[in-house]
Amino acid sequence: MAAKKQRTLGIIGGMSWESTESYYRLINEGIKAELGNLHSADLLIHSVDFAPIGELQAQGAWDEMGAILANSGKRLQAAGAQGLLIATNTMHKVIDDVQAATNLPIIHIADATAKAIQAQGLTKIALLGTQFTMTQDFYKQRLIDAGLQVLIPENDARAEVHRIIYDELCQGQFLDSSRHYYSQVIKDLANKGAEGVILGCTEIGLLIQQADSPIAVFDTTAIHAAAAVDFLLSH
Repeated sequence: MAAKKQRTLGIIGGMSWESTESYYRLINEGIKAELGNLHSADLLIHSVDFAPIGELQAQGAWDEMGAILANSGKRLQAAGAQGLLIATNTMHKVIDDVQAATNLPIIHIADATAKAIQAQGLTKIALLGTQFTMTQDFYKQRLIDAGLQVLIPENDARAEVHRIIYDELCQGQFLDSSRHYYSQVIKDLANKGAEGVILGCTEIGLLIQQADSPIAVFDTTAIHAAAAVDFLLSH
């Protein structure tokens, strides 16, 4: 019997490369688990240079970032991608630009995460990520629209969560002190009623595991990668 044919998925990565590496491993592990033997994932990856994008994020120049990611999407489409995945939470802010440029199906990280939370029957959820992800509607509103109540840290804690992402995690530094800080933030949100926590930045899962949290952890990288496996194998 012939093996199930895969679709080709294009990944817009590099934001950061550390998390894109996790995506590549998780998606391939997922395909191997489904198909067995020597099977691996049918992927195209365009890994962008994150430094200019990080600078544009600090400037709030989202139109320019949208153009960069739209161009990446078009390159992947030209190479044969039948669908796209943006391997970062924050840059889903410009998903409409990528969609308009390619008209390809795009696997939205917040939608996949909301489904995973609903599957466990939870309704009140904590959200950690960059300042953009924690405070702006492009991400949080999709969770709210799915029927979830979203809790985020207070101002000072948000600033430190954001700093750790850019100054440490995106540069391959995983410090015990930062792990303890994140754990305390999660505990504080759990005390306010959060039933689970979204690791809403694709690097946070490199630092925080379920053992570090008193409530259910939803690692967006792992959830997004699982949705990618579903896409690859569905026709």
